[in-house]
Formats: sequence, C-alpha cells, structure tokens
Amino acid sequence: MSNNKPQIKCNNLALGYDGRVVAEDISFEVVQGDYLCIVGENGAGKSTLIKTLLKLNLPMGGKLEMDGELARGGIGYLPQQTEVQKDFPASVREIVLSGCIKSNGFRPFYSKSQKQLACDSMKKLGIDNLANCSYRELSGGQQQRVLLARALCASQKILLLDEPAAGLDPVATAEMYAVIEELNKSGITIVMVSHDVAAAMKYAKHILHISHKLLFFGSVADYRVSNVGKAFLGGGDAQ
Repeated sequence: MSNNKPQIKCNNLALGYDGRVVAEDISFEVVQGDYLCIVGENGAGKSTLIKTLLKLNLPMGGKLEMDGELARGGIGYLPQQTEVQKDFPASVREIVLSGCIKSNGFRPFYSKSQKQLACDSMKKLGIDNLANCSYRELSGGQQQRVLLARALCASQKILLLDEPAAGLDPVATAEMYAVIEELNKSGITIVMVSHDVAAAMKYAKHILHISHKLLFFGSVADYRVSNVGKAFLGGGDAQ
C-alpha cells in the first residue's frame, strides 16, 4: 500500500443496523491519494459500509479508525439521487455552498472563504457558468457535477461517492469519471461504490469486494488474477 498513515483503517469490522449484522470481518485501509472502488452484489453490505464510514451507523464489532479531520466529519459525500432531489428548487450556487454547512457551526451565514471555496469548486467542475441556474433545470450530468462540487466544499481531502454515474448517458458517464480521475490526480482520495466494474478496473488503484464478508482487498492487478475477481468479472473486464 503506502508508508503514509491511513486516513481510514478498518479491522474486522462488523456492519449492521437494528441489531442485525449484514457484513462482518471487513478489514481494509485507505491512504491519502488512494482510489478505492467498493464492489459486490446488491445487498452485500456496501450501503451499510458507506453509512458506517459517514457515522450514520455505528460499527457492530471490530475497529474503525479515521484521522483527525475525517473523524470530525470531514468527508465529502455524493449520494445516489432520488427523483425528488433531482427536482430541488434551488440555484447551483446555493446547493454547492450547502456543502459548507457542517463546518459553519452556529454561524447563520457563509464566510468569504466559504464563498470562495464554492466558487473554486464550481470552476474545478466546469460549472461556474451555471452558478445562477436552477438545479432542477440541469441535465443529469450537470446535476452530478453540482453535487460533486458540494462534496468538495465539505472536504478537500477525501470524497465518498455512491454510484456517481448511475442513470447518466454514456457521454456524461465518461465525463464524470474523467472529472473524478482529475480530482484524484490532484491528491484527493476517492472511495467509490460502483456497479460499473469496467470503470472500477480502469480507474481504481485498489478494489474492496464484499459479500456479507470480505472477499478481496488489494490492488486492481491482483484482483484481476484472484479467484473472486475472475468469477465477478466473468472474463469481460475492461483493459
């Protein structure tokens, strides 16, 4: 992996909710600048793992360690959108700025530095020209860029992305993955849940495959030749 101190370290983690364990014996770590893709069948525990990393669920066993900033909630999160959220009546600028809310404390307004961060994030995602547009009038690809810019306002260190290209057409999908790759190249850690195995194999540095327990954690190259990787990829992974 790396000599860097892990940003996230899980050791024999048990995941669940309402007193029910849905996945266990999950061990992996994420270091600064990594690009980790989490894969597995539906119901394997991926969503529960995300909620645990976001501290929406408590671990039901094992140990979860995060560095200081992340432990205080400094994770940028891009969730899957619902149809209701796609019709949200707010401007692009307002939605991107809302990524700063968690760091706002009790201040009822945004600081100059937060407004600049939102501006910088929109520029980085190529949507600064849409700042005054209504979110609900944007295309699916544009909306995802807005949500990604909002996540950047929450954290410049690590982004947790849940199916970031879900529902996008092929062109918008390719553009979204290209943007995420550039963010990763700039030093931002990416942790992405995806059913798009071809994209995972093309862009990720490490793969975490779970199915109610840990099936694989390691490099993309090692995953390709592992038994679980071969079975999941079915011989059709992208080069």
